[in-house]
Amino acid sequence: MPKIKLTKTELKTQQDALKQYSRFLPTLQLKKQQLQVEMRLSAERLRQNEEEQEQLHRGLESWVAMFGTPDAVELLSGLVDLKHVNSEISNIAGVNVPVFKDAVFSIAEYNLFREDSWIADAVEVLKKMLSLLEAHKILEEQARLLAKELRTTTQRVNLFEKIKIPECKENIRFIRIYLGDIDTAGVARSKIAKRKGQEAAA
Repeated sequence: MPKIKLTKTELKTQQDALKQYSRFLPTLQLKKQQLQVEMRLSAERLRQNEEEQEQLHRGLESWVAMFGTPDAVELLSGLVDLKHVNSEISNIAGVNVPVFKDAVFSIAEYNLFREDSWIADAVEVLKKMLSLLEAHKILEEQARLLAKELRTTTQRVNLFEKIKIPECKENIRFIRIYLGDIDTAGVARSKIAKRKGQEAAA
């Protein structure tokens, strides 16, 4: 236990600190719960994104297997170019995180009459796949920021719950015992002095 002054002023300081920690603790506990919920939702969003990617990947593979040639696959990979990803900042449980909005692509020109008919559909699937990949990166950043805030909040909850509040309570108890002993000693001294005074007068 750190050294404390055994005074009424220090007693009030410790009582005020205890009130402050006790007032902040429920807010921190609530924030911790909200962050835990958001972490679960974040994991679910990542899982859904990965499932969509897998479904699209299977669909694209089946198209290429049915209709594609090595030349067609090469053509397809050169048709879609990711230009820009649009995102915005959102506040989730008190944490500013990026949120995916959309992806902007440029599509190379190709002859609709000369190329296989599935190419146009495949271009759309490829755009969707690239969008999902970019969204996944942003979802991972969301999860990272939420996890970081959850760690910090959990540390604060533990600090208040396990260290600061018990420490204040123990300091208050110790100071009260000391001040009580001083008062008792003072009363005893006063009685002794009074008795001696009476004896001297008699």
